[in-house]
Amino acid sequence: MQVSSVNDVKIYNLSCGRSLPEWLSDRKKRTLQKNDVDIRRRIELIQDFEMPTVSTTIKVSRDGQYIIATGTYKPRIRCYDTYQLSMKFERCLDSEVVTFEILSDDYSKIVFLQCDRYVEFHSQHGRYYRTRIPKFGRDFSYHYPSCDLYFVGASSEVYRLNLEQGRFLNSLQTDASQNNVCDINPAHYLFATGTTEGKIECWDPRARNRVGMLDCALSSVTTDTEIDGLPSISALKFKGALHMVVGTTTGQVLLYDLRSNRPLIVKDHHYGLPIKSIEFQEQLDLVISADSRIVKMWNQNTGKIFTSIESEHEINDLCLYPNSGMFFLANEAPKMNTFYVPTLGPAPRWCSFLDNLTEELEENPETTVYDDYKFVTRKDLENLGLTHLIGSPLLRAYMHGFFMDIRLYHKVKAMANPFAYEEYRKDKIRQKIEETRAQRVQVKKLPKINKELAMKFIEEEEAEEQVQRRKKGKSLPNILRDERFKVMFENPDFQVDEASEEFRLINPIVSKASEKRKKKLKQLQEYRETEQKEEELEGKPSDAESSESSDDDRGWVEEVQKQHKLLRKEQKLRLMEQSEHDQQTHSKPKFFEIKTGEEFRSFKDAARKQKLLKTTLEDRLKHEERSGTIHLSDTTVGSKQLTFTLKKSEQQKKRQEAEKQHHEERRRLRRSAGHLRGKAAKGQPFS
Repeated sequence: MQVSSVNDVKIYNLSCGRSLPEWLSDRKKRTLQKNDVDIRRRIELIQDFEMPTVSTTIKVSRDGQYIIATGTYKPRIRCYDTYQLSMKFERCLDSEVVTFEILSDDYSKIVFLQCDRYVEFHSQHGRYYRTRIPKFGRDFSYHYPSCDLYFVGASSEVYRLNLEQGRFLNSLQTDASQNNVCDINPAHYLFATGTTEGKIECWDPRARNRVGMLDCALSSVTTDTEIDGLPSISALKFKGALHMVVGTTTGQVLLYDLRSNRPLIVKDHHYGLPIKSIEFQEQLDLVISADSRIVKMWNQNTGKIFTSIESEHEINDLCLYPNSGMFFLANEAPKMNTFYVPTLGPAPRWCSFLDNLTEELEENPETTVYDDYKFVTRKDLENLGLTHLIGSPLLRAYMHGFFMDIRLYHKVKAMANPFAYEEYRKDKIRQKIEETRAQRVQVKKLPKINKELAMKFIEEEEAEEQVQRRKKGKSLPNILRDERFKVMFENPDFQVDEASEEFRLINPIVSKASEKRKKKLKQLQEYRETEQKEEELEGKPSDAESSESSDDDRGWVEEVQKQHKLLRKEQKLRLMEQSEHDQQTHSKPKFFEIKTGEEFRSFKDAARKQKLLKTTLEDRLKHEERSGTIHLSDTTVGSKQLTFTLKKSEQQKKRQEAEKQHHEERRRLRRSAGHLRGKAAKGQPFS
């Protein structure tokens, strides 16, 4: 038996411990129980309370005498009699069971919904009848007044099978594509089905009409929940006539009042796993919800967590034994878990000895086995000179060392180190000396960058520490120890330039503000020391305070004005030095390079061009018009017309003159050649 405490609630795991194989003989089992302490201390409430591989569902009959469970492999059901604390019978099936329902008070009438669309009816002797539904089923409920079975599954229809007439009735047509779960209210027999779209559809079995619809997918999304995908309905349970609890595939549990379309409480398991099963604990008003990883118990009025249980294996189903603190878990393991929580209620009648057992455990808590032993490593044994005990019963090997009796350890330690007290005394003296050294004046190490700024922060921190020490409050964080501002005292690029204009203008304000802050801290300190509840400090009237504050303001204003005057003087000096430097540079001769193809005329022409460029556009246009470059005239429609004559450069003029001379020479040569041809035609001699 394993005991755990979650939220100060004791939880006893009765199925924890080693189990014996079935094929062992009784003599061998008795021998193992005598020799093995774990087997002797284990609690086996019900004999063979397990499945070969996996248990899928588990339920308790209404009379509380029988516990029926289903599992694999091979697919089978097992019925356990609590009065005999053993298995009553076992039946194997053709296919796995999705879910089942006990119709009678005992095990005589059971209905099984199987994964291959078959529905089997079992009586005391075995299988009574077998039929098939059109679509794969996922859940079903039994309506006692009309003897109808309502099947939901991979279809939009809800199939009705009447057990009195032995035939299928007209189906209920829902608006959903598929239905996952269903339940019938035990008070007024309202039928509800949960859809894959995250909605609950409620039907009246008497009129076979839909009477309401709830959108649980939209209501499950809150500020505290994280949802991946559309929440479908995976669990549904009625409580009384007015309350209903809905579980979603995203791990939310919603508690509804049937008179409202909004949930009273939305509880999130924070695992994102589908809710497998929901139960109610009437005495403490608790809701017990389970997903494949954890079982949570919480108050239905406040939503506060009562306790929780985490399983080693994935949980498939949860079954609460009526009017007790015991419940069972069907999980992905051969052994079905049995838990007992005394806070939820007493133990069932068939295991009432659990109450006495748990009371004795609470009165006499067991000490830990390791309290009487000391763990030592091989190096410790070498120091103590006990390496020759390795392999003897005095040393129990464990992990990277050994366990030895604590009394033996103390004796050997005293013999191996007789001066232990002297070492202890020296350590105490050393601690006292270090404490006195801490009270001395300590030289603070300042950073290489921004030393003055660091000193300022240190002084402010000391002043604040004194105030906080008197207040007995929490101290504020220091900027010197903050990693975010570490670079400011290490990187030279962050060095404060005290000669800059910005620093000199803002420094008087900062210094005055720091002086005011120090003065205020001093006044608060004096005020707390004297503990005089007066409005004025040190008997000074309010006029004096106002005059003092005005003097302080006037002081830093004068300081800022003084810095402004100094900055203006420095700026004038820099301008004068720059002008002298410019004059010296202008007095020196300057040499200019003329571009190829241009003719140098004079510096006056360049000065005239520079002067012309500085004039306005209107003056330049007038000058160009006077020189004949631009001709300005008015048109008939009233607008202006400009005619431009481009100026020719010196190279263009030279080129035009050369071309003109070339044309004249060719013309002259042409004339002389014509004159000679005429003389030759007339037979005149050439002269």
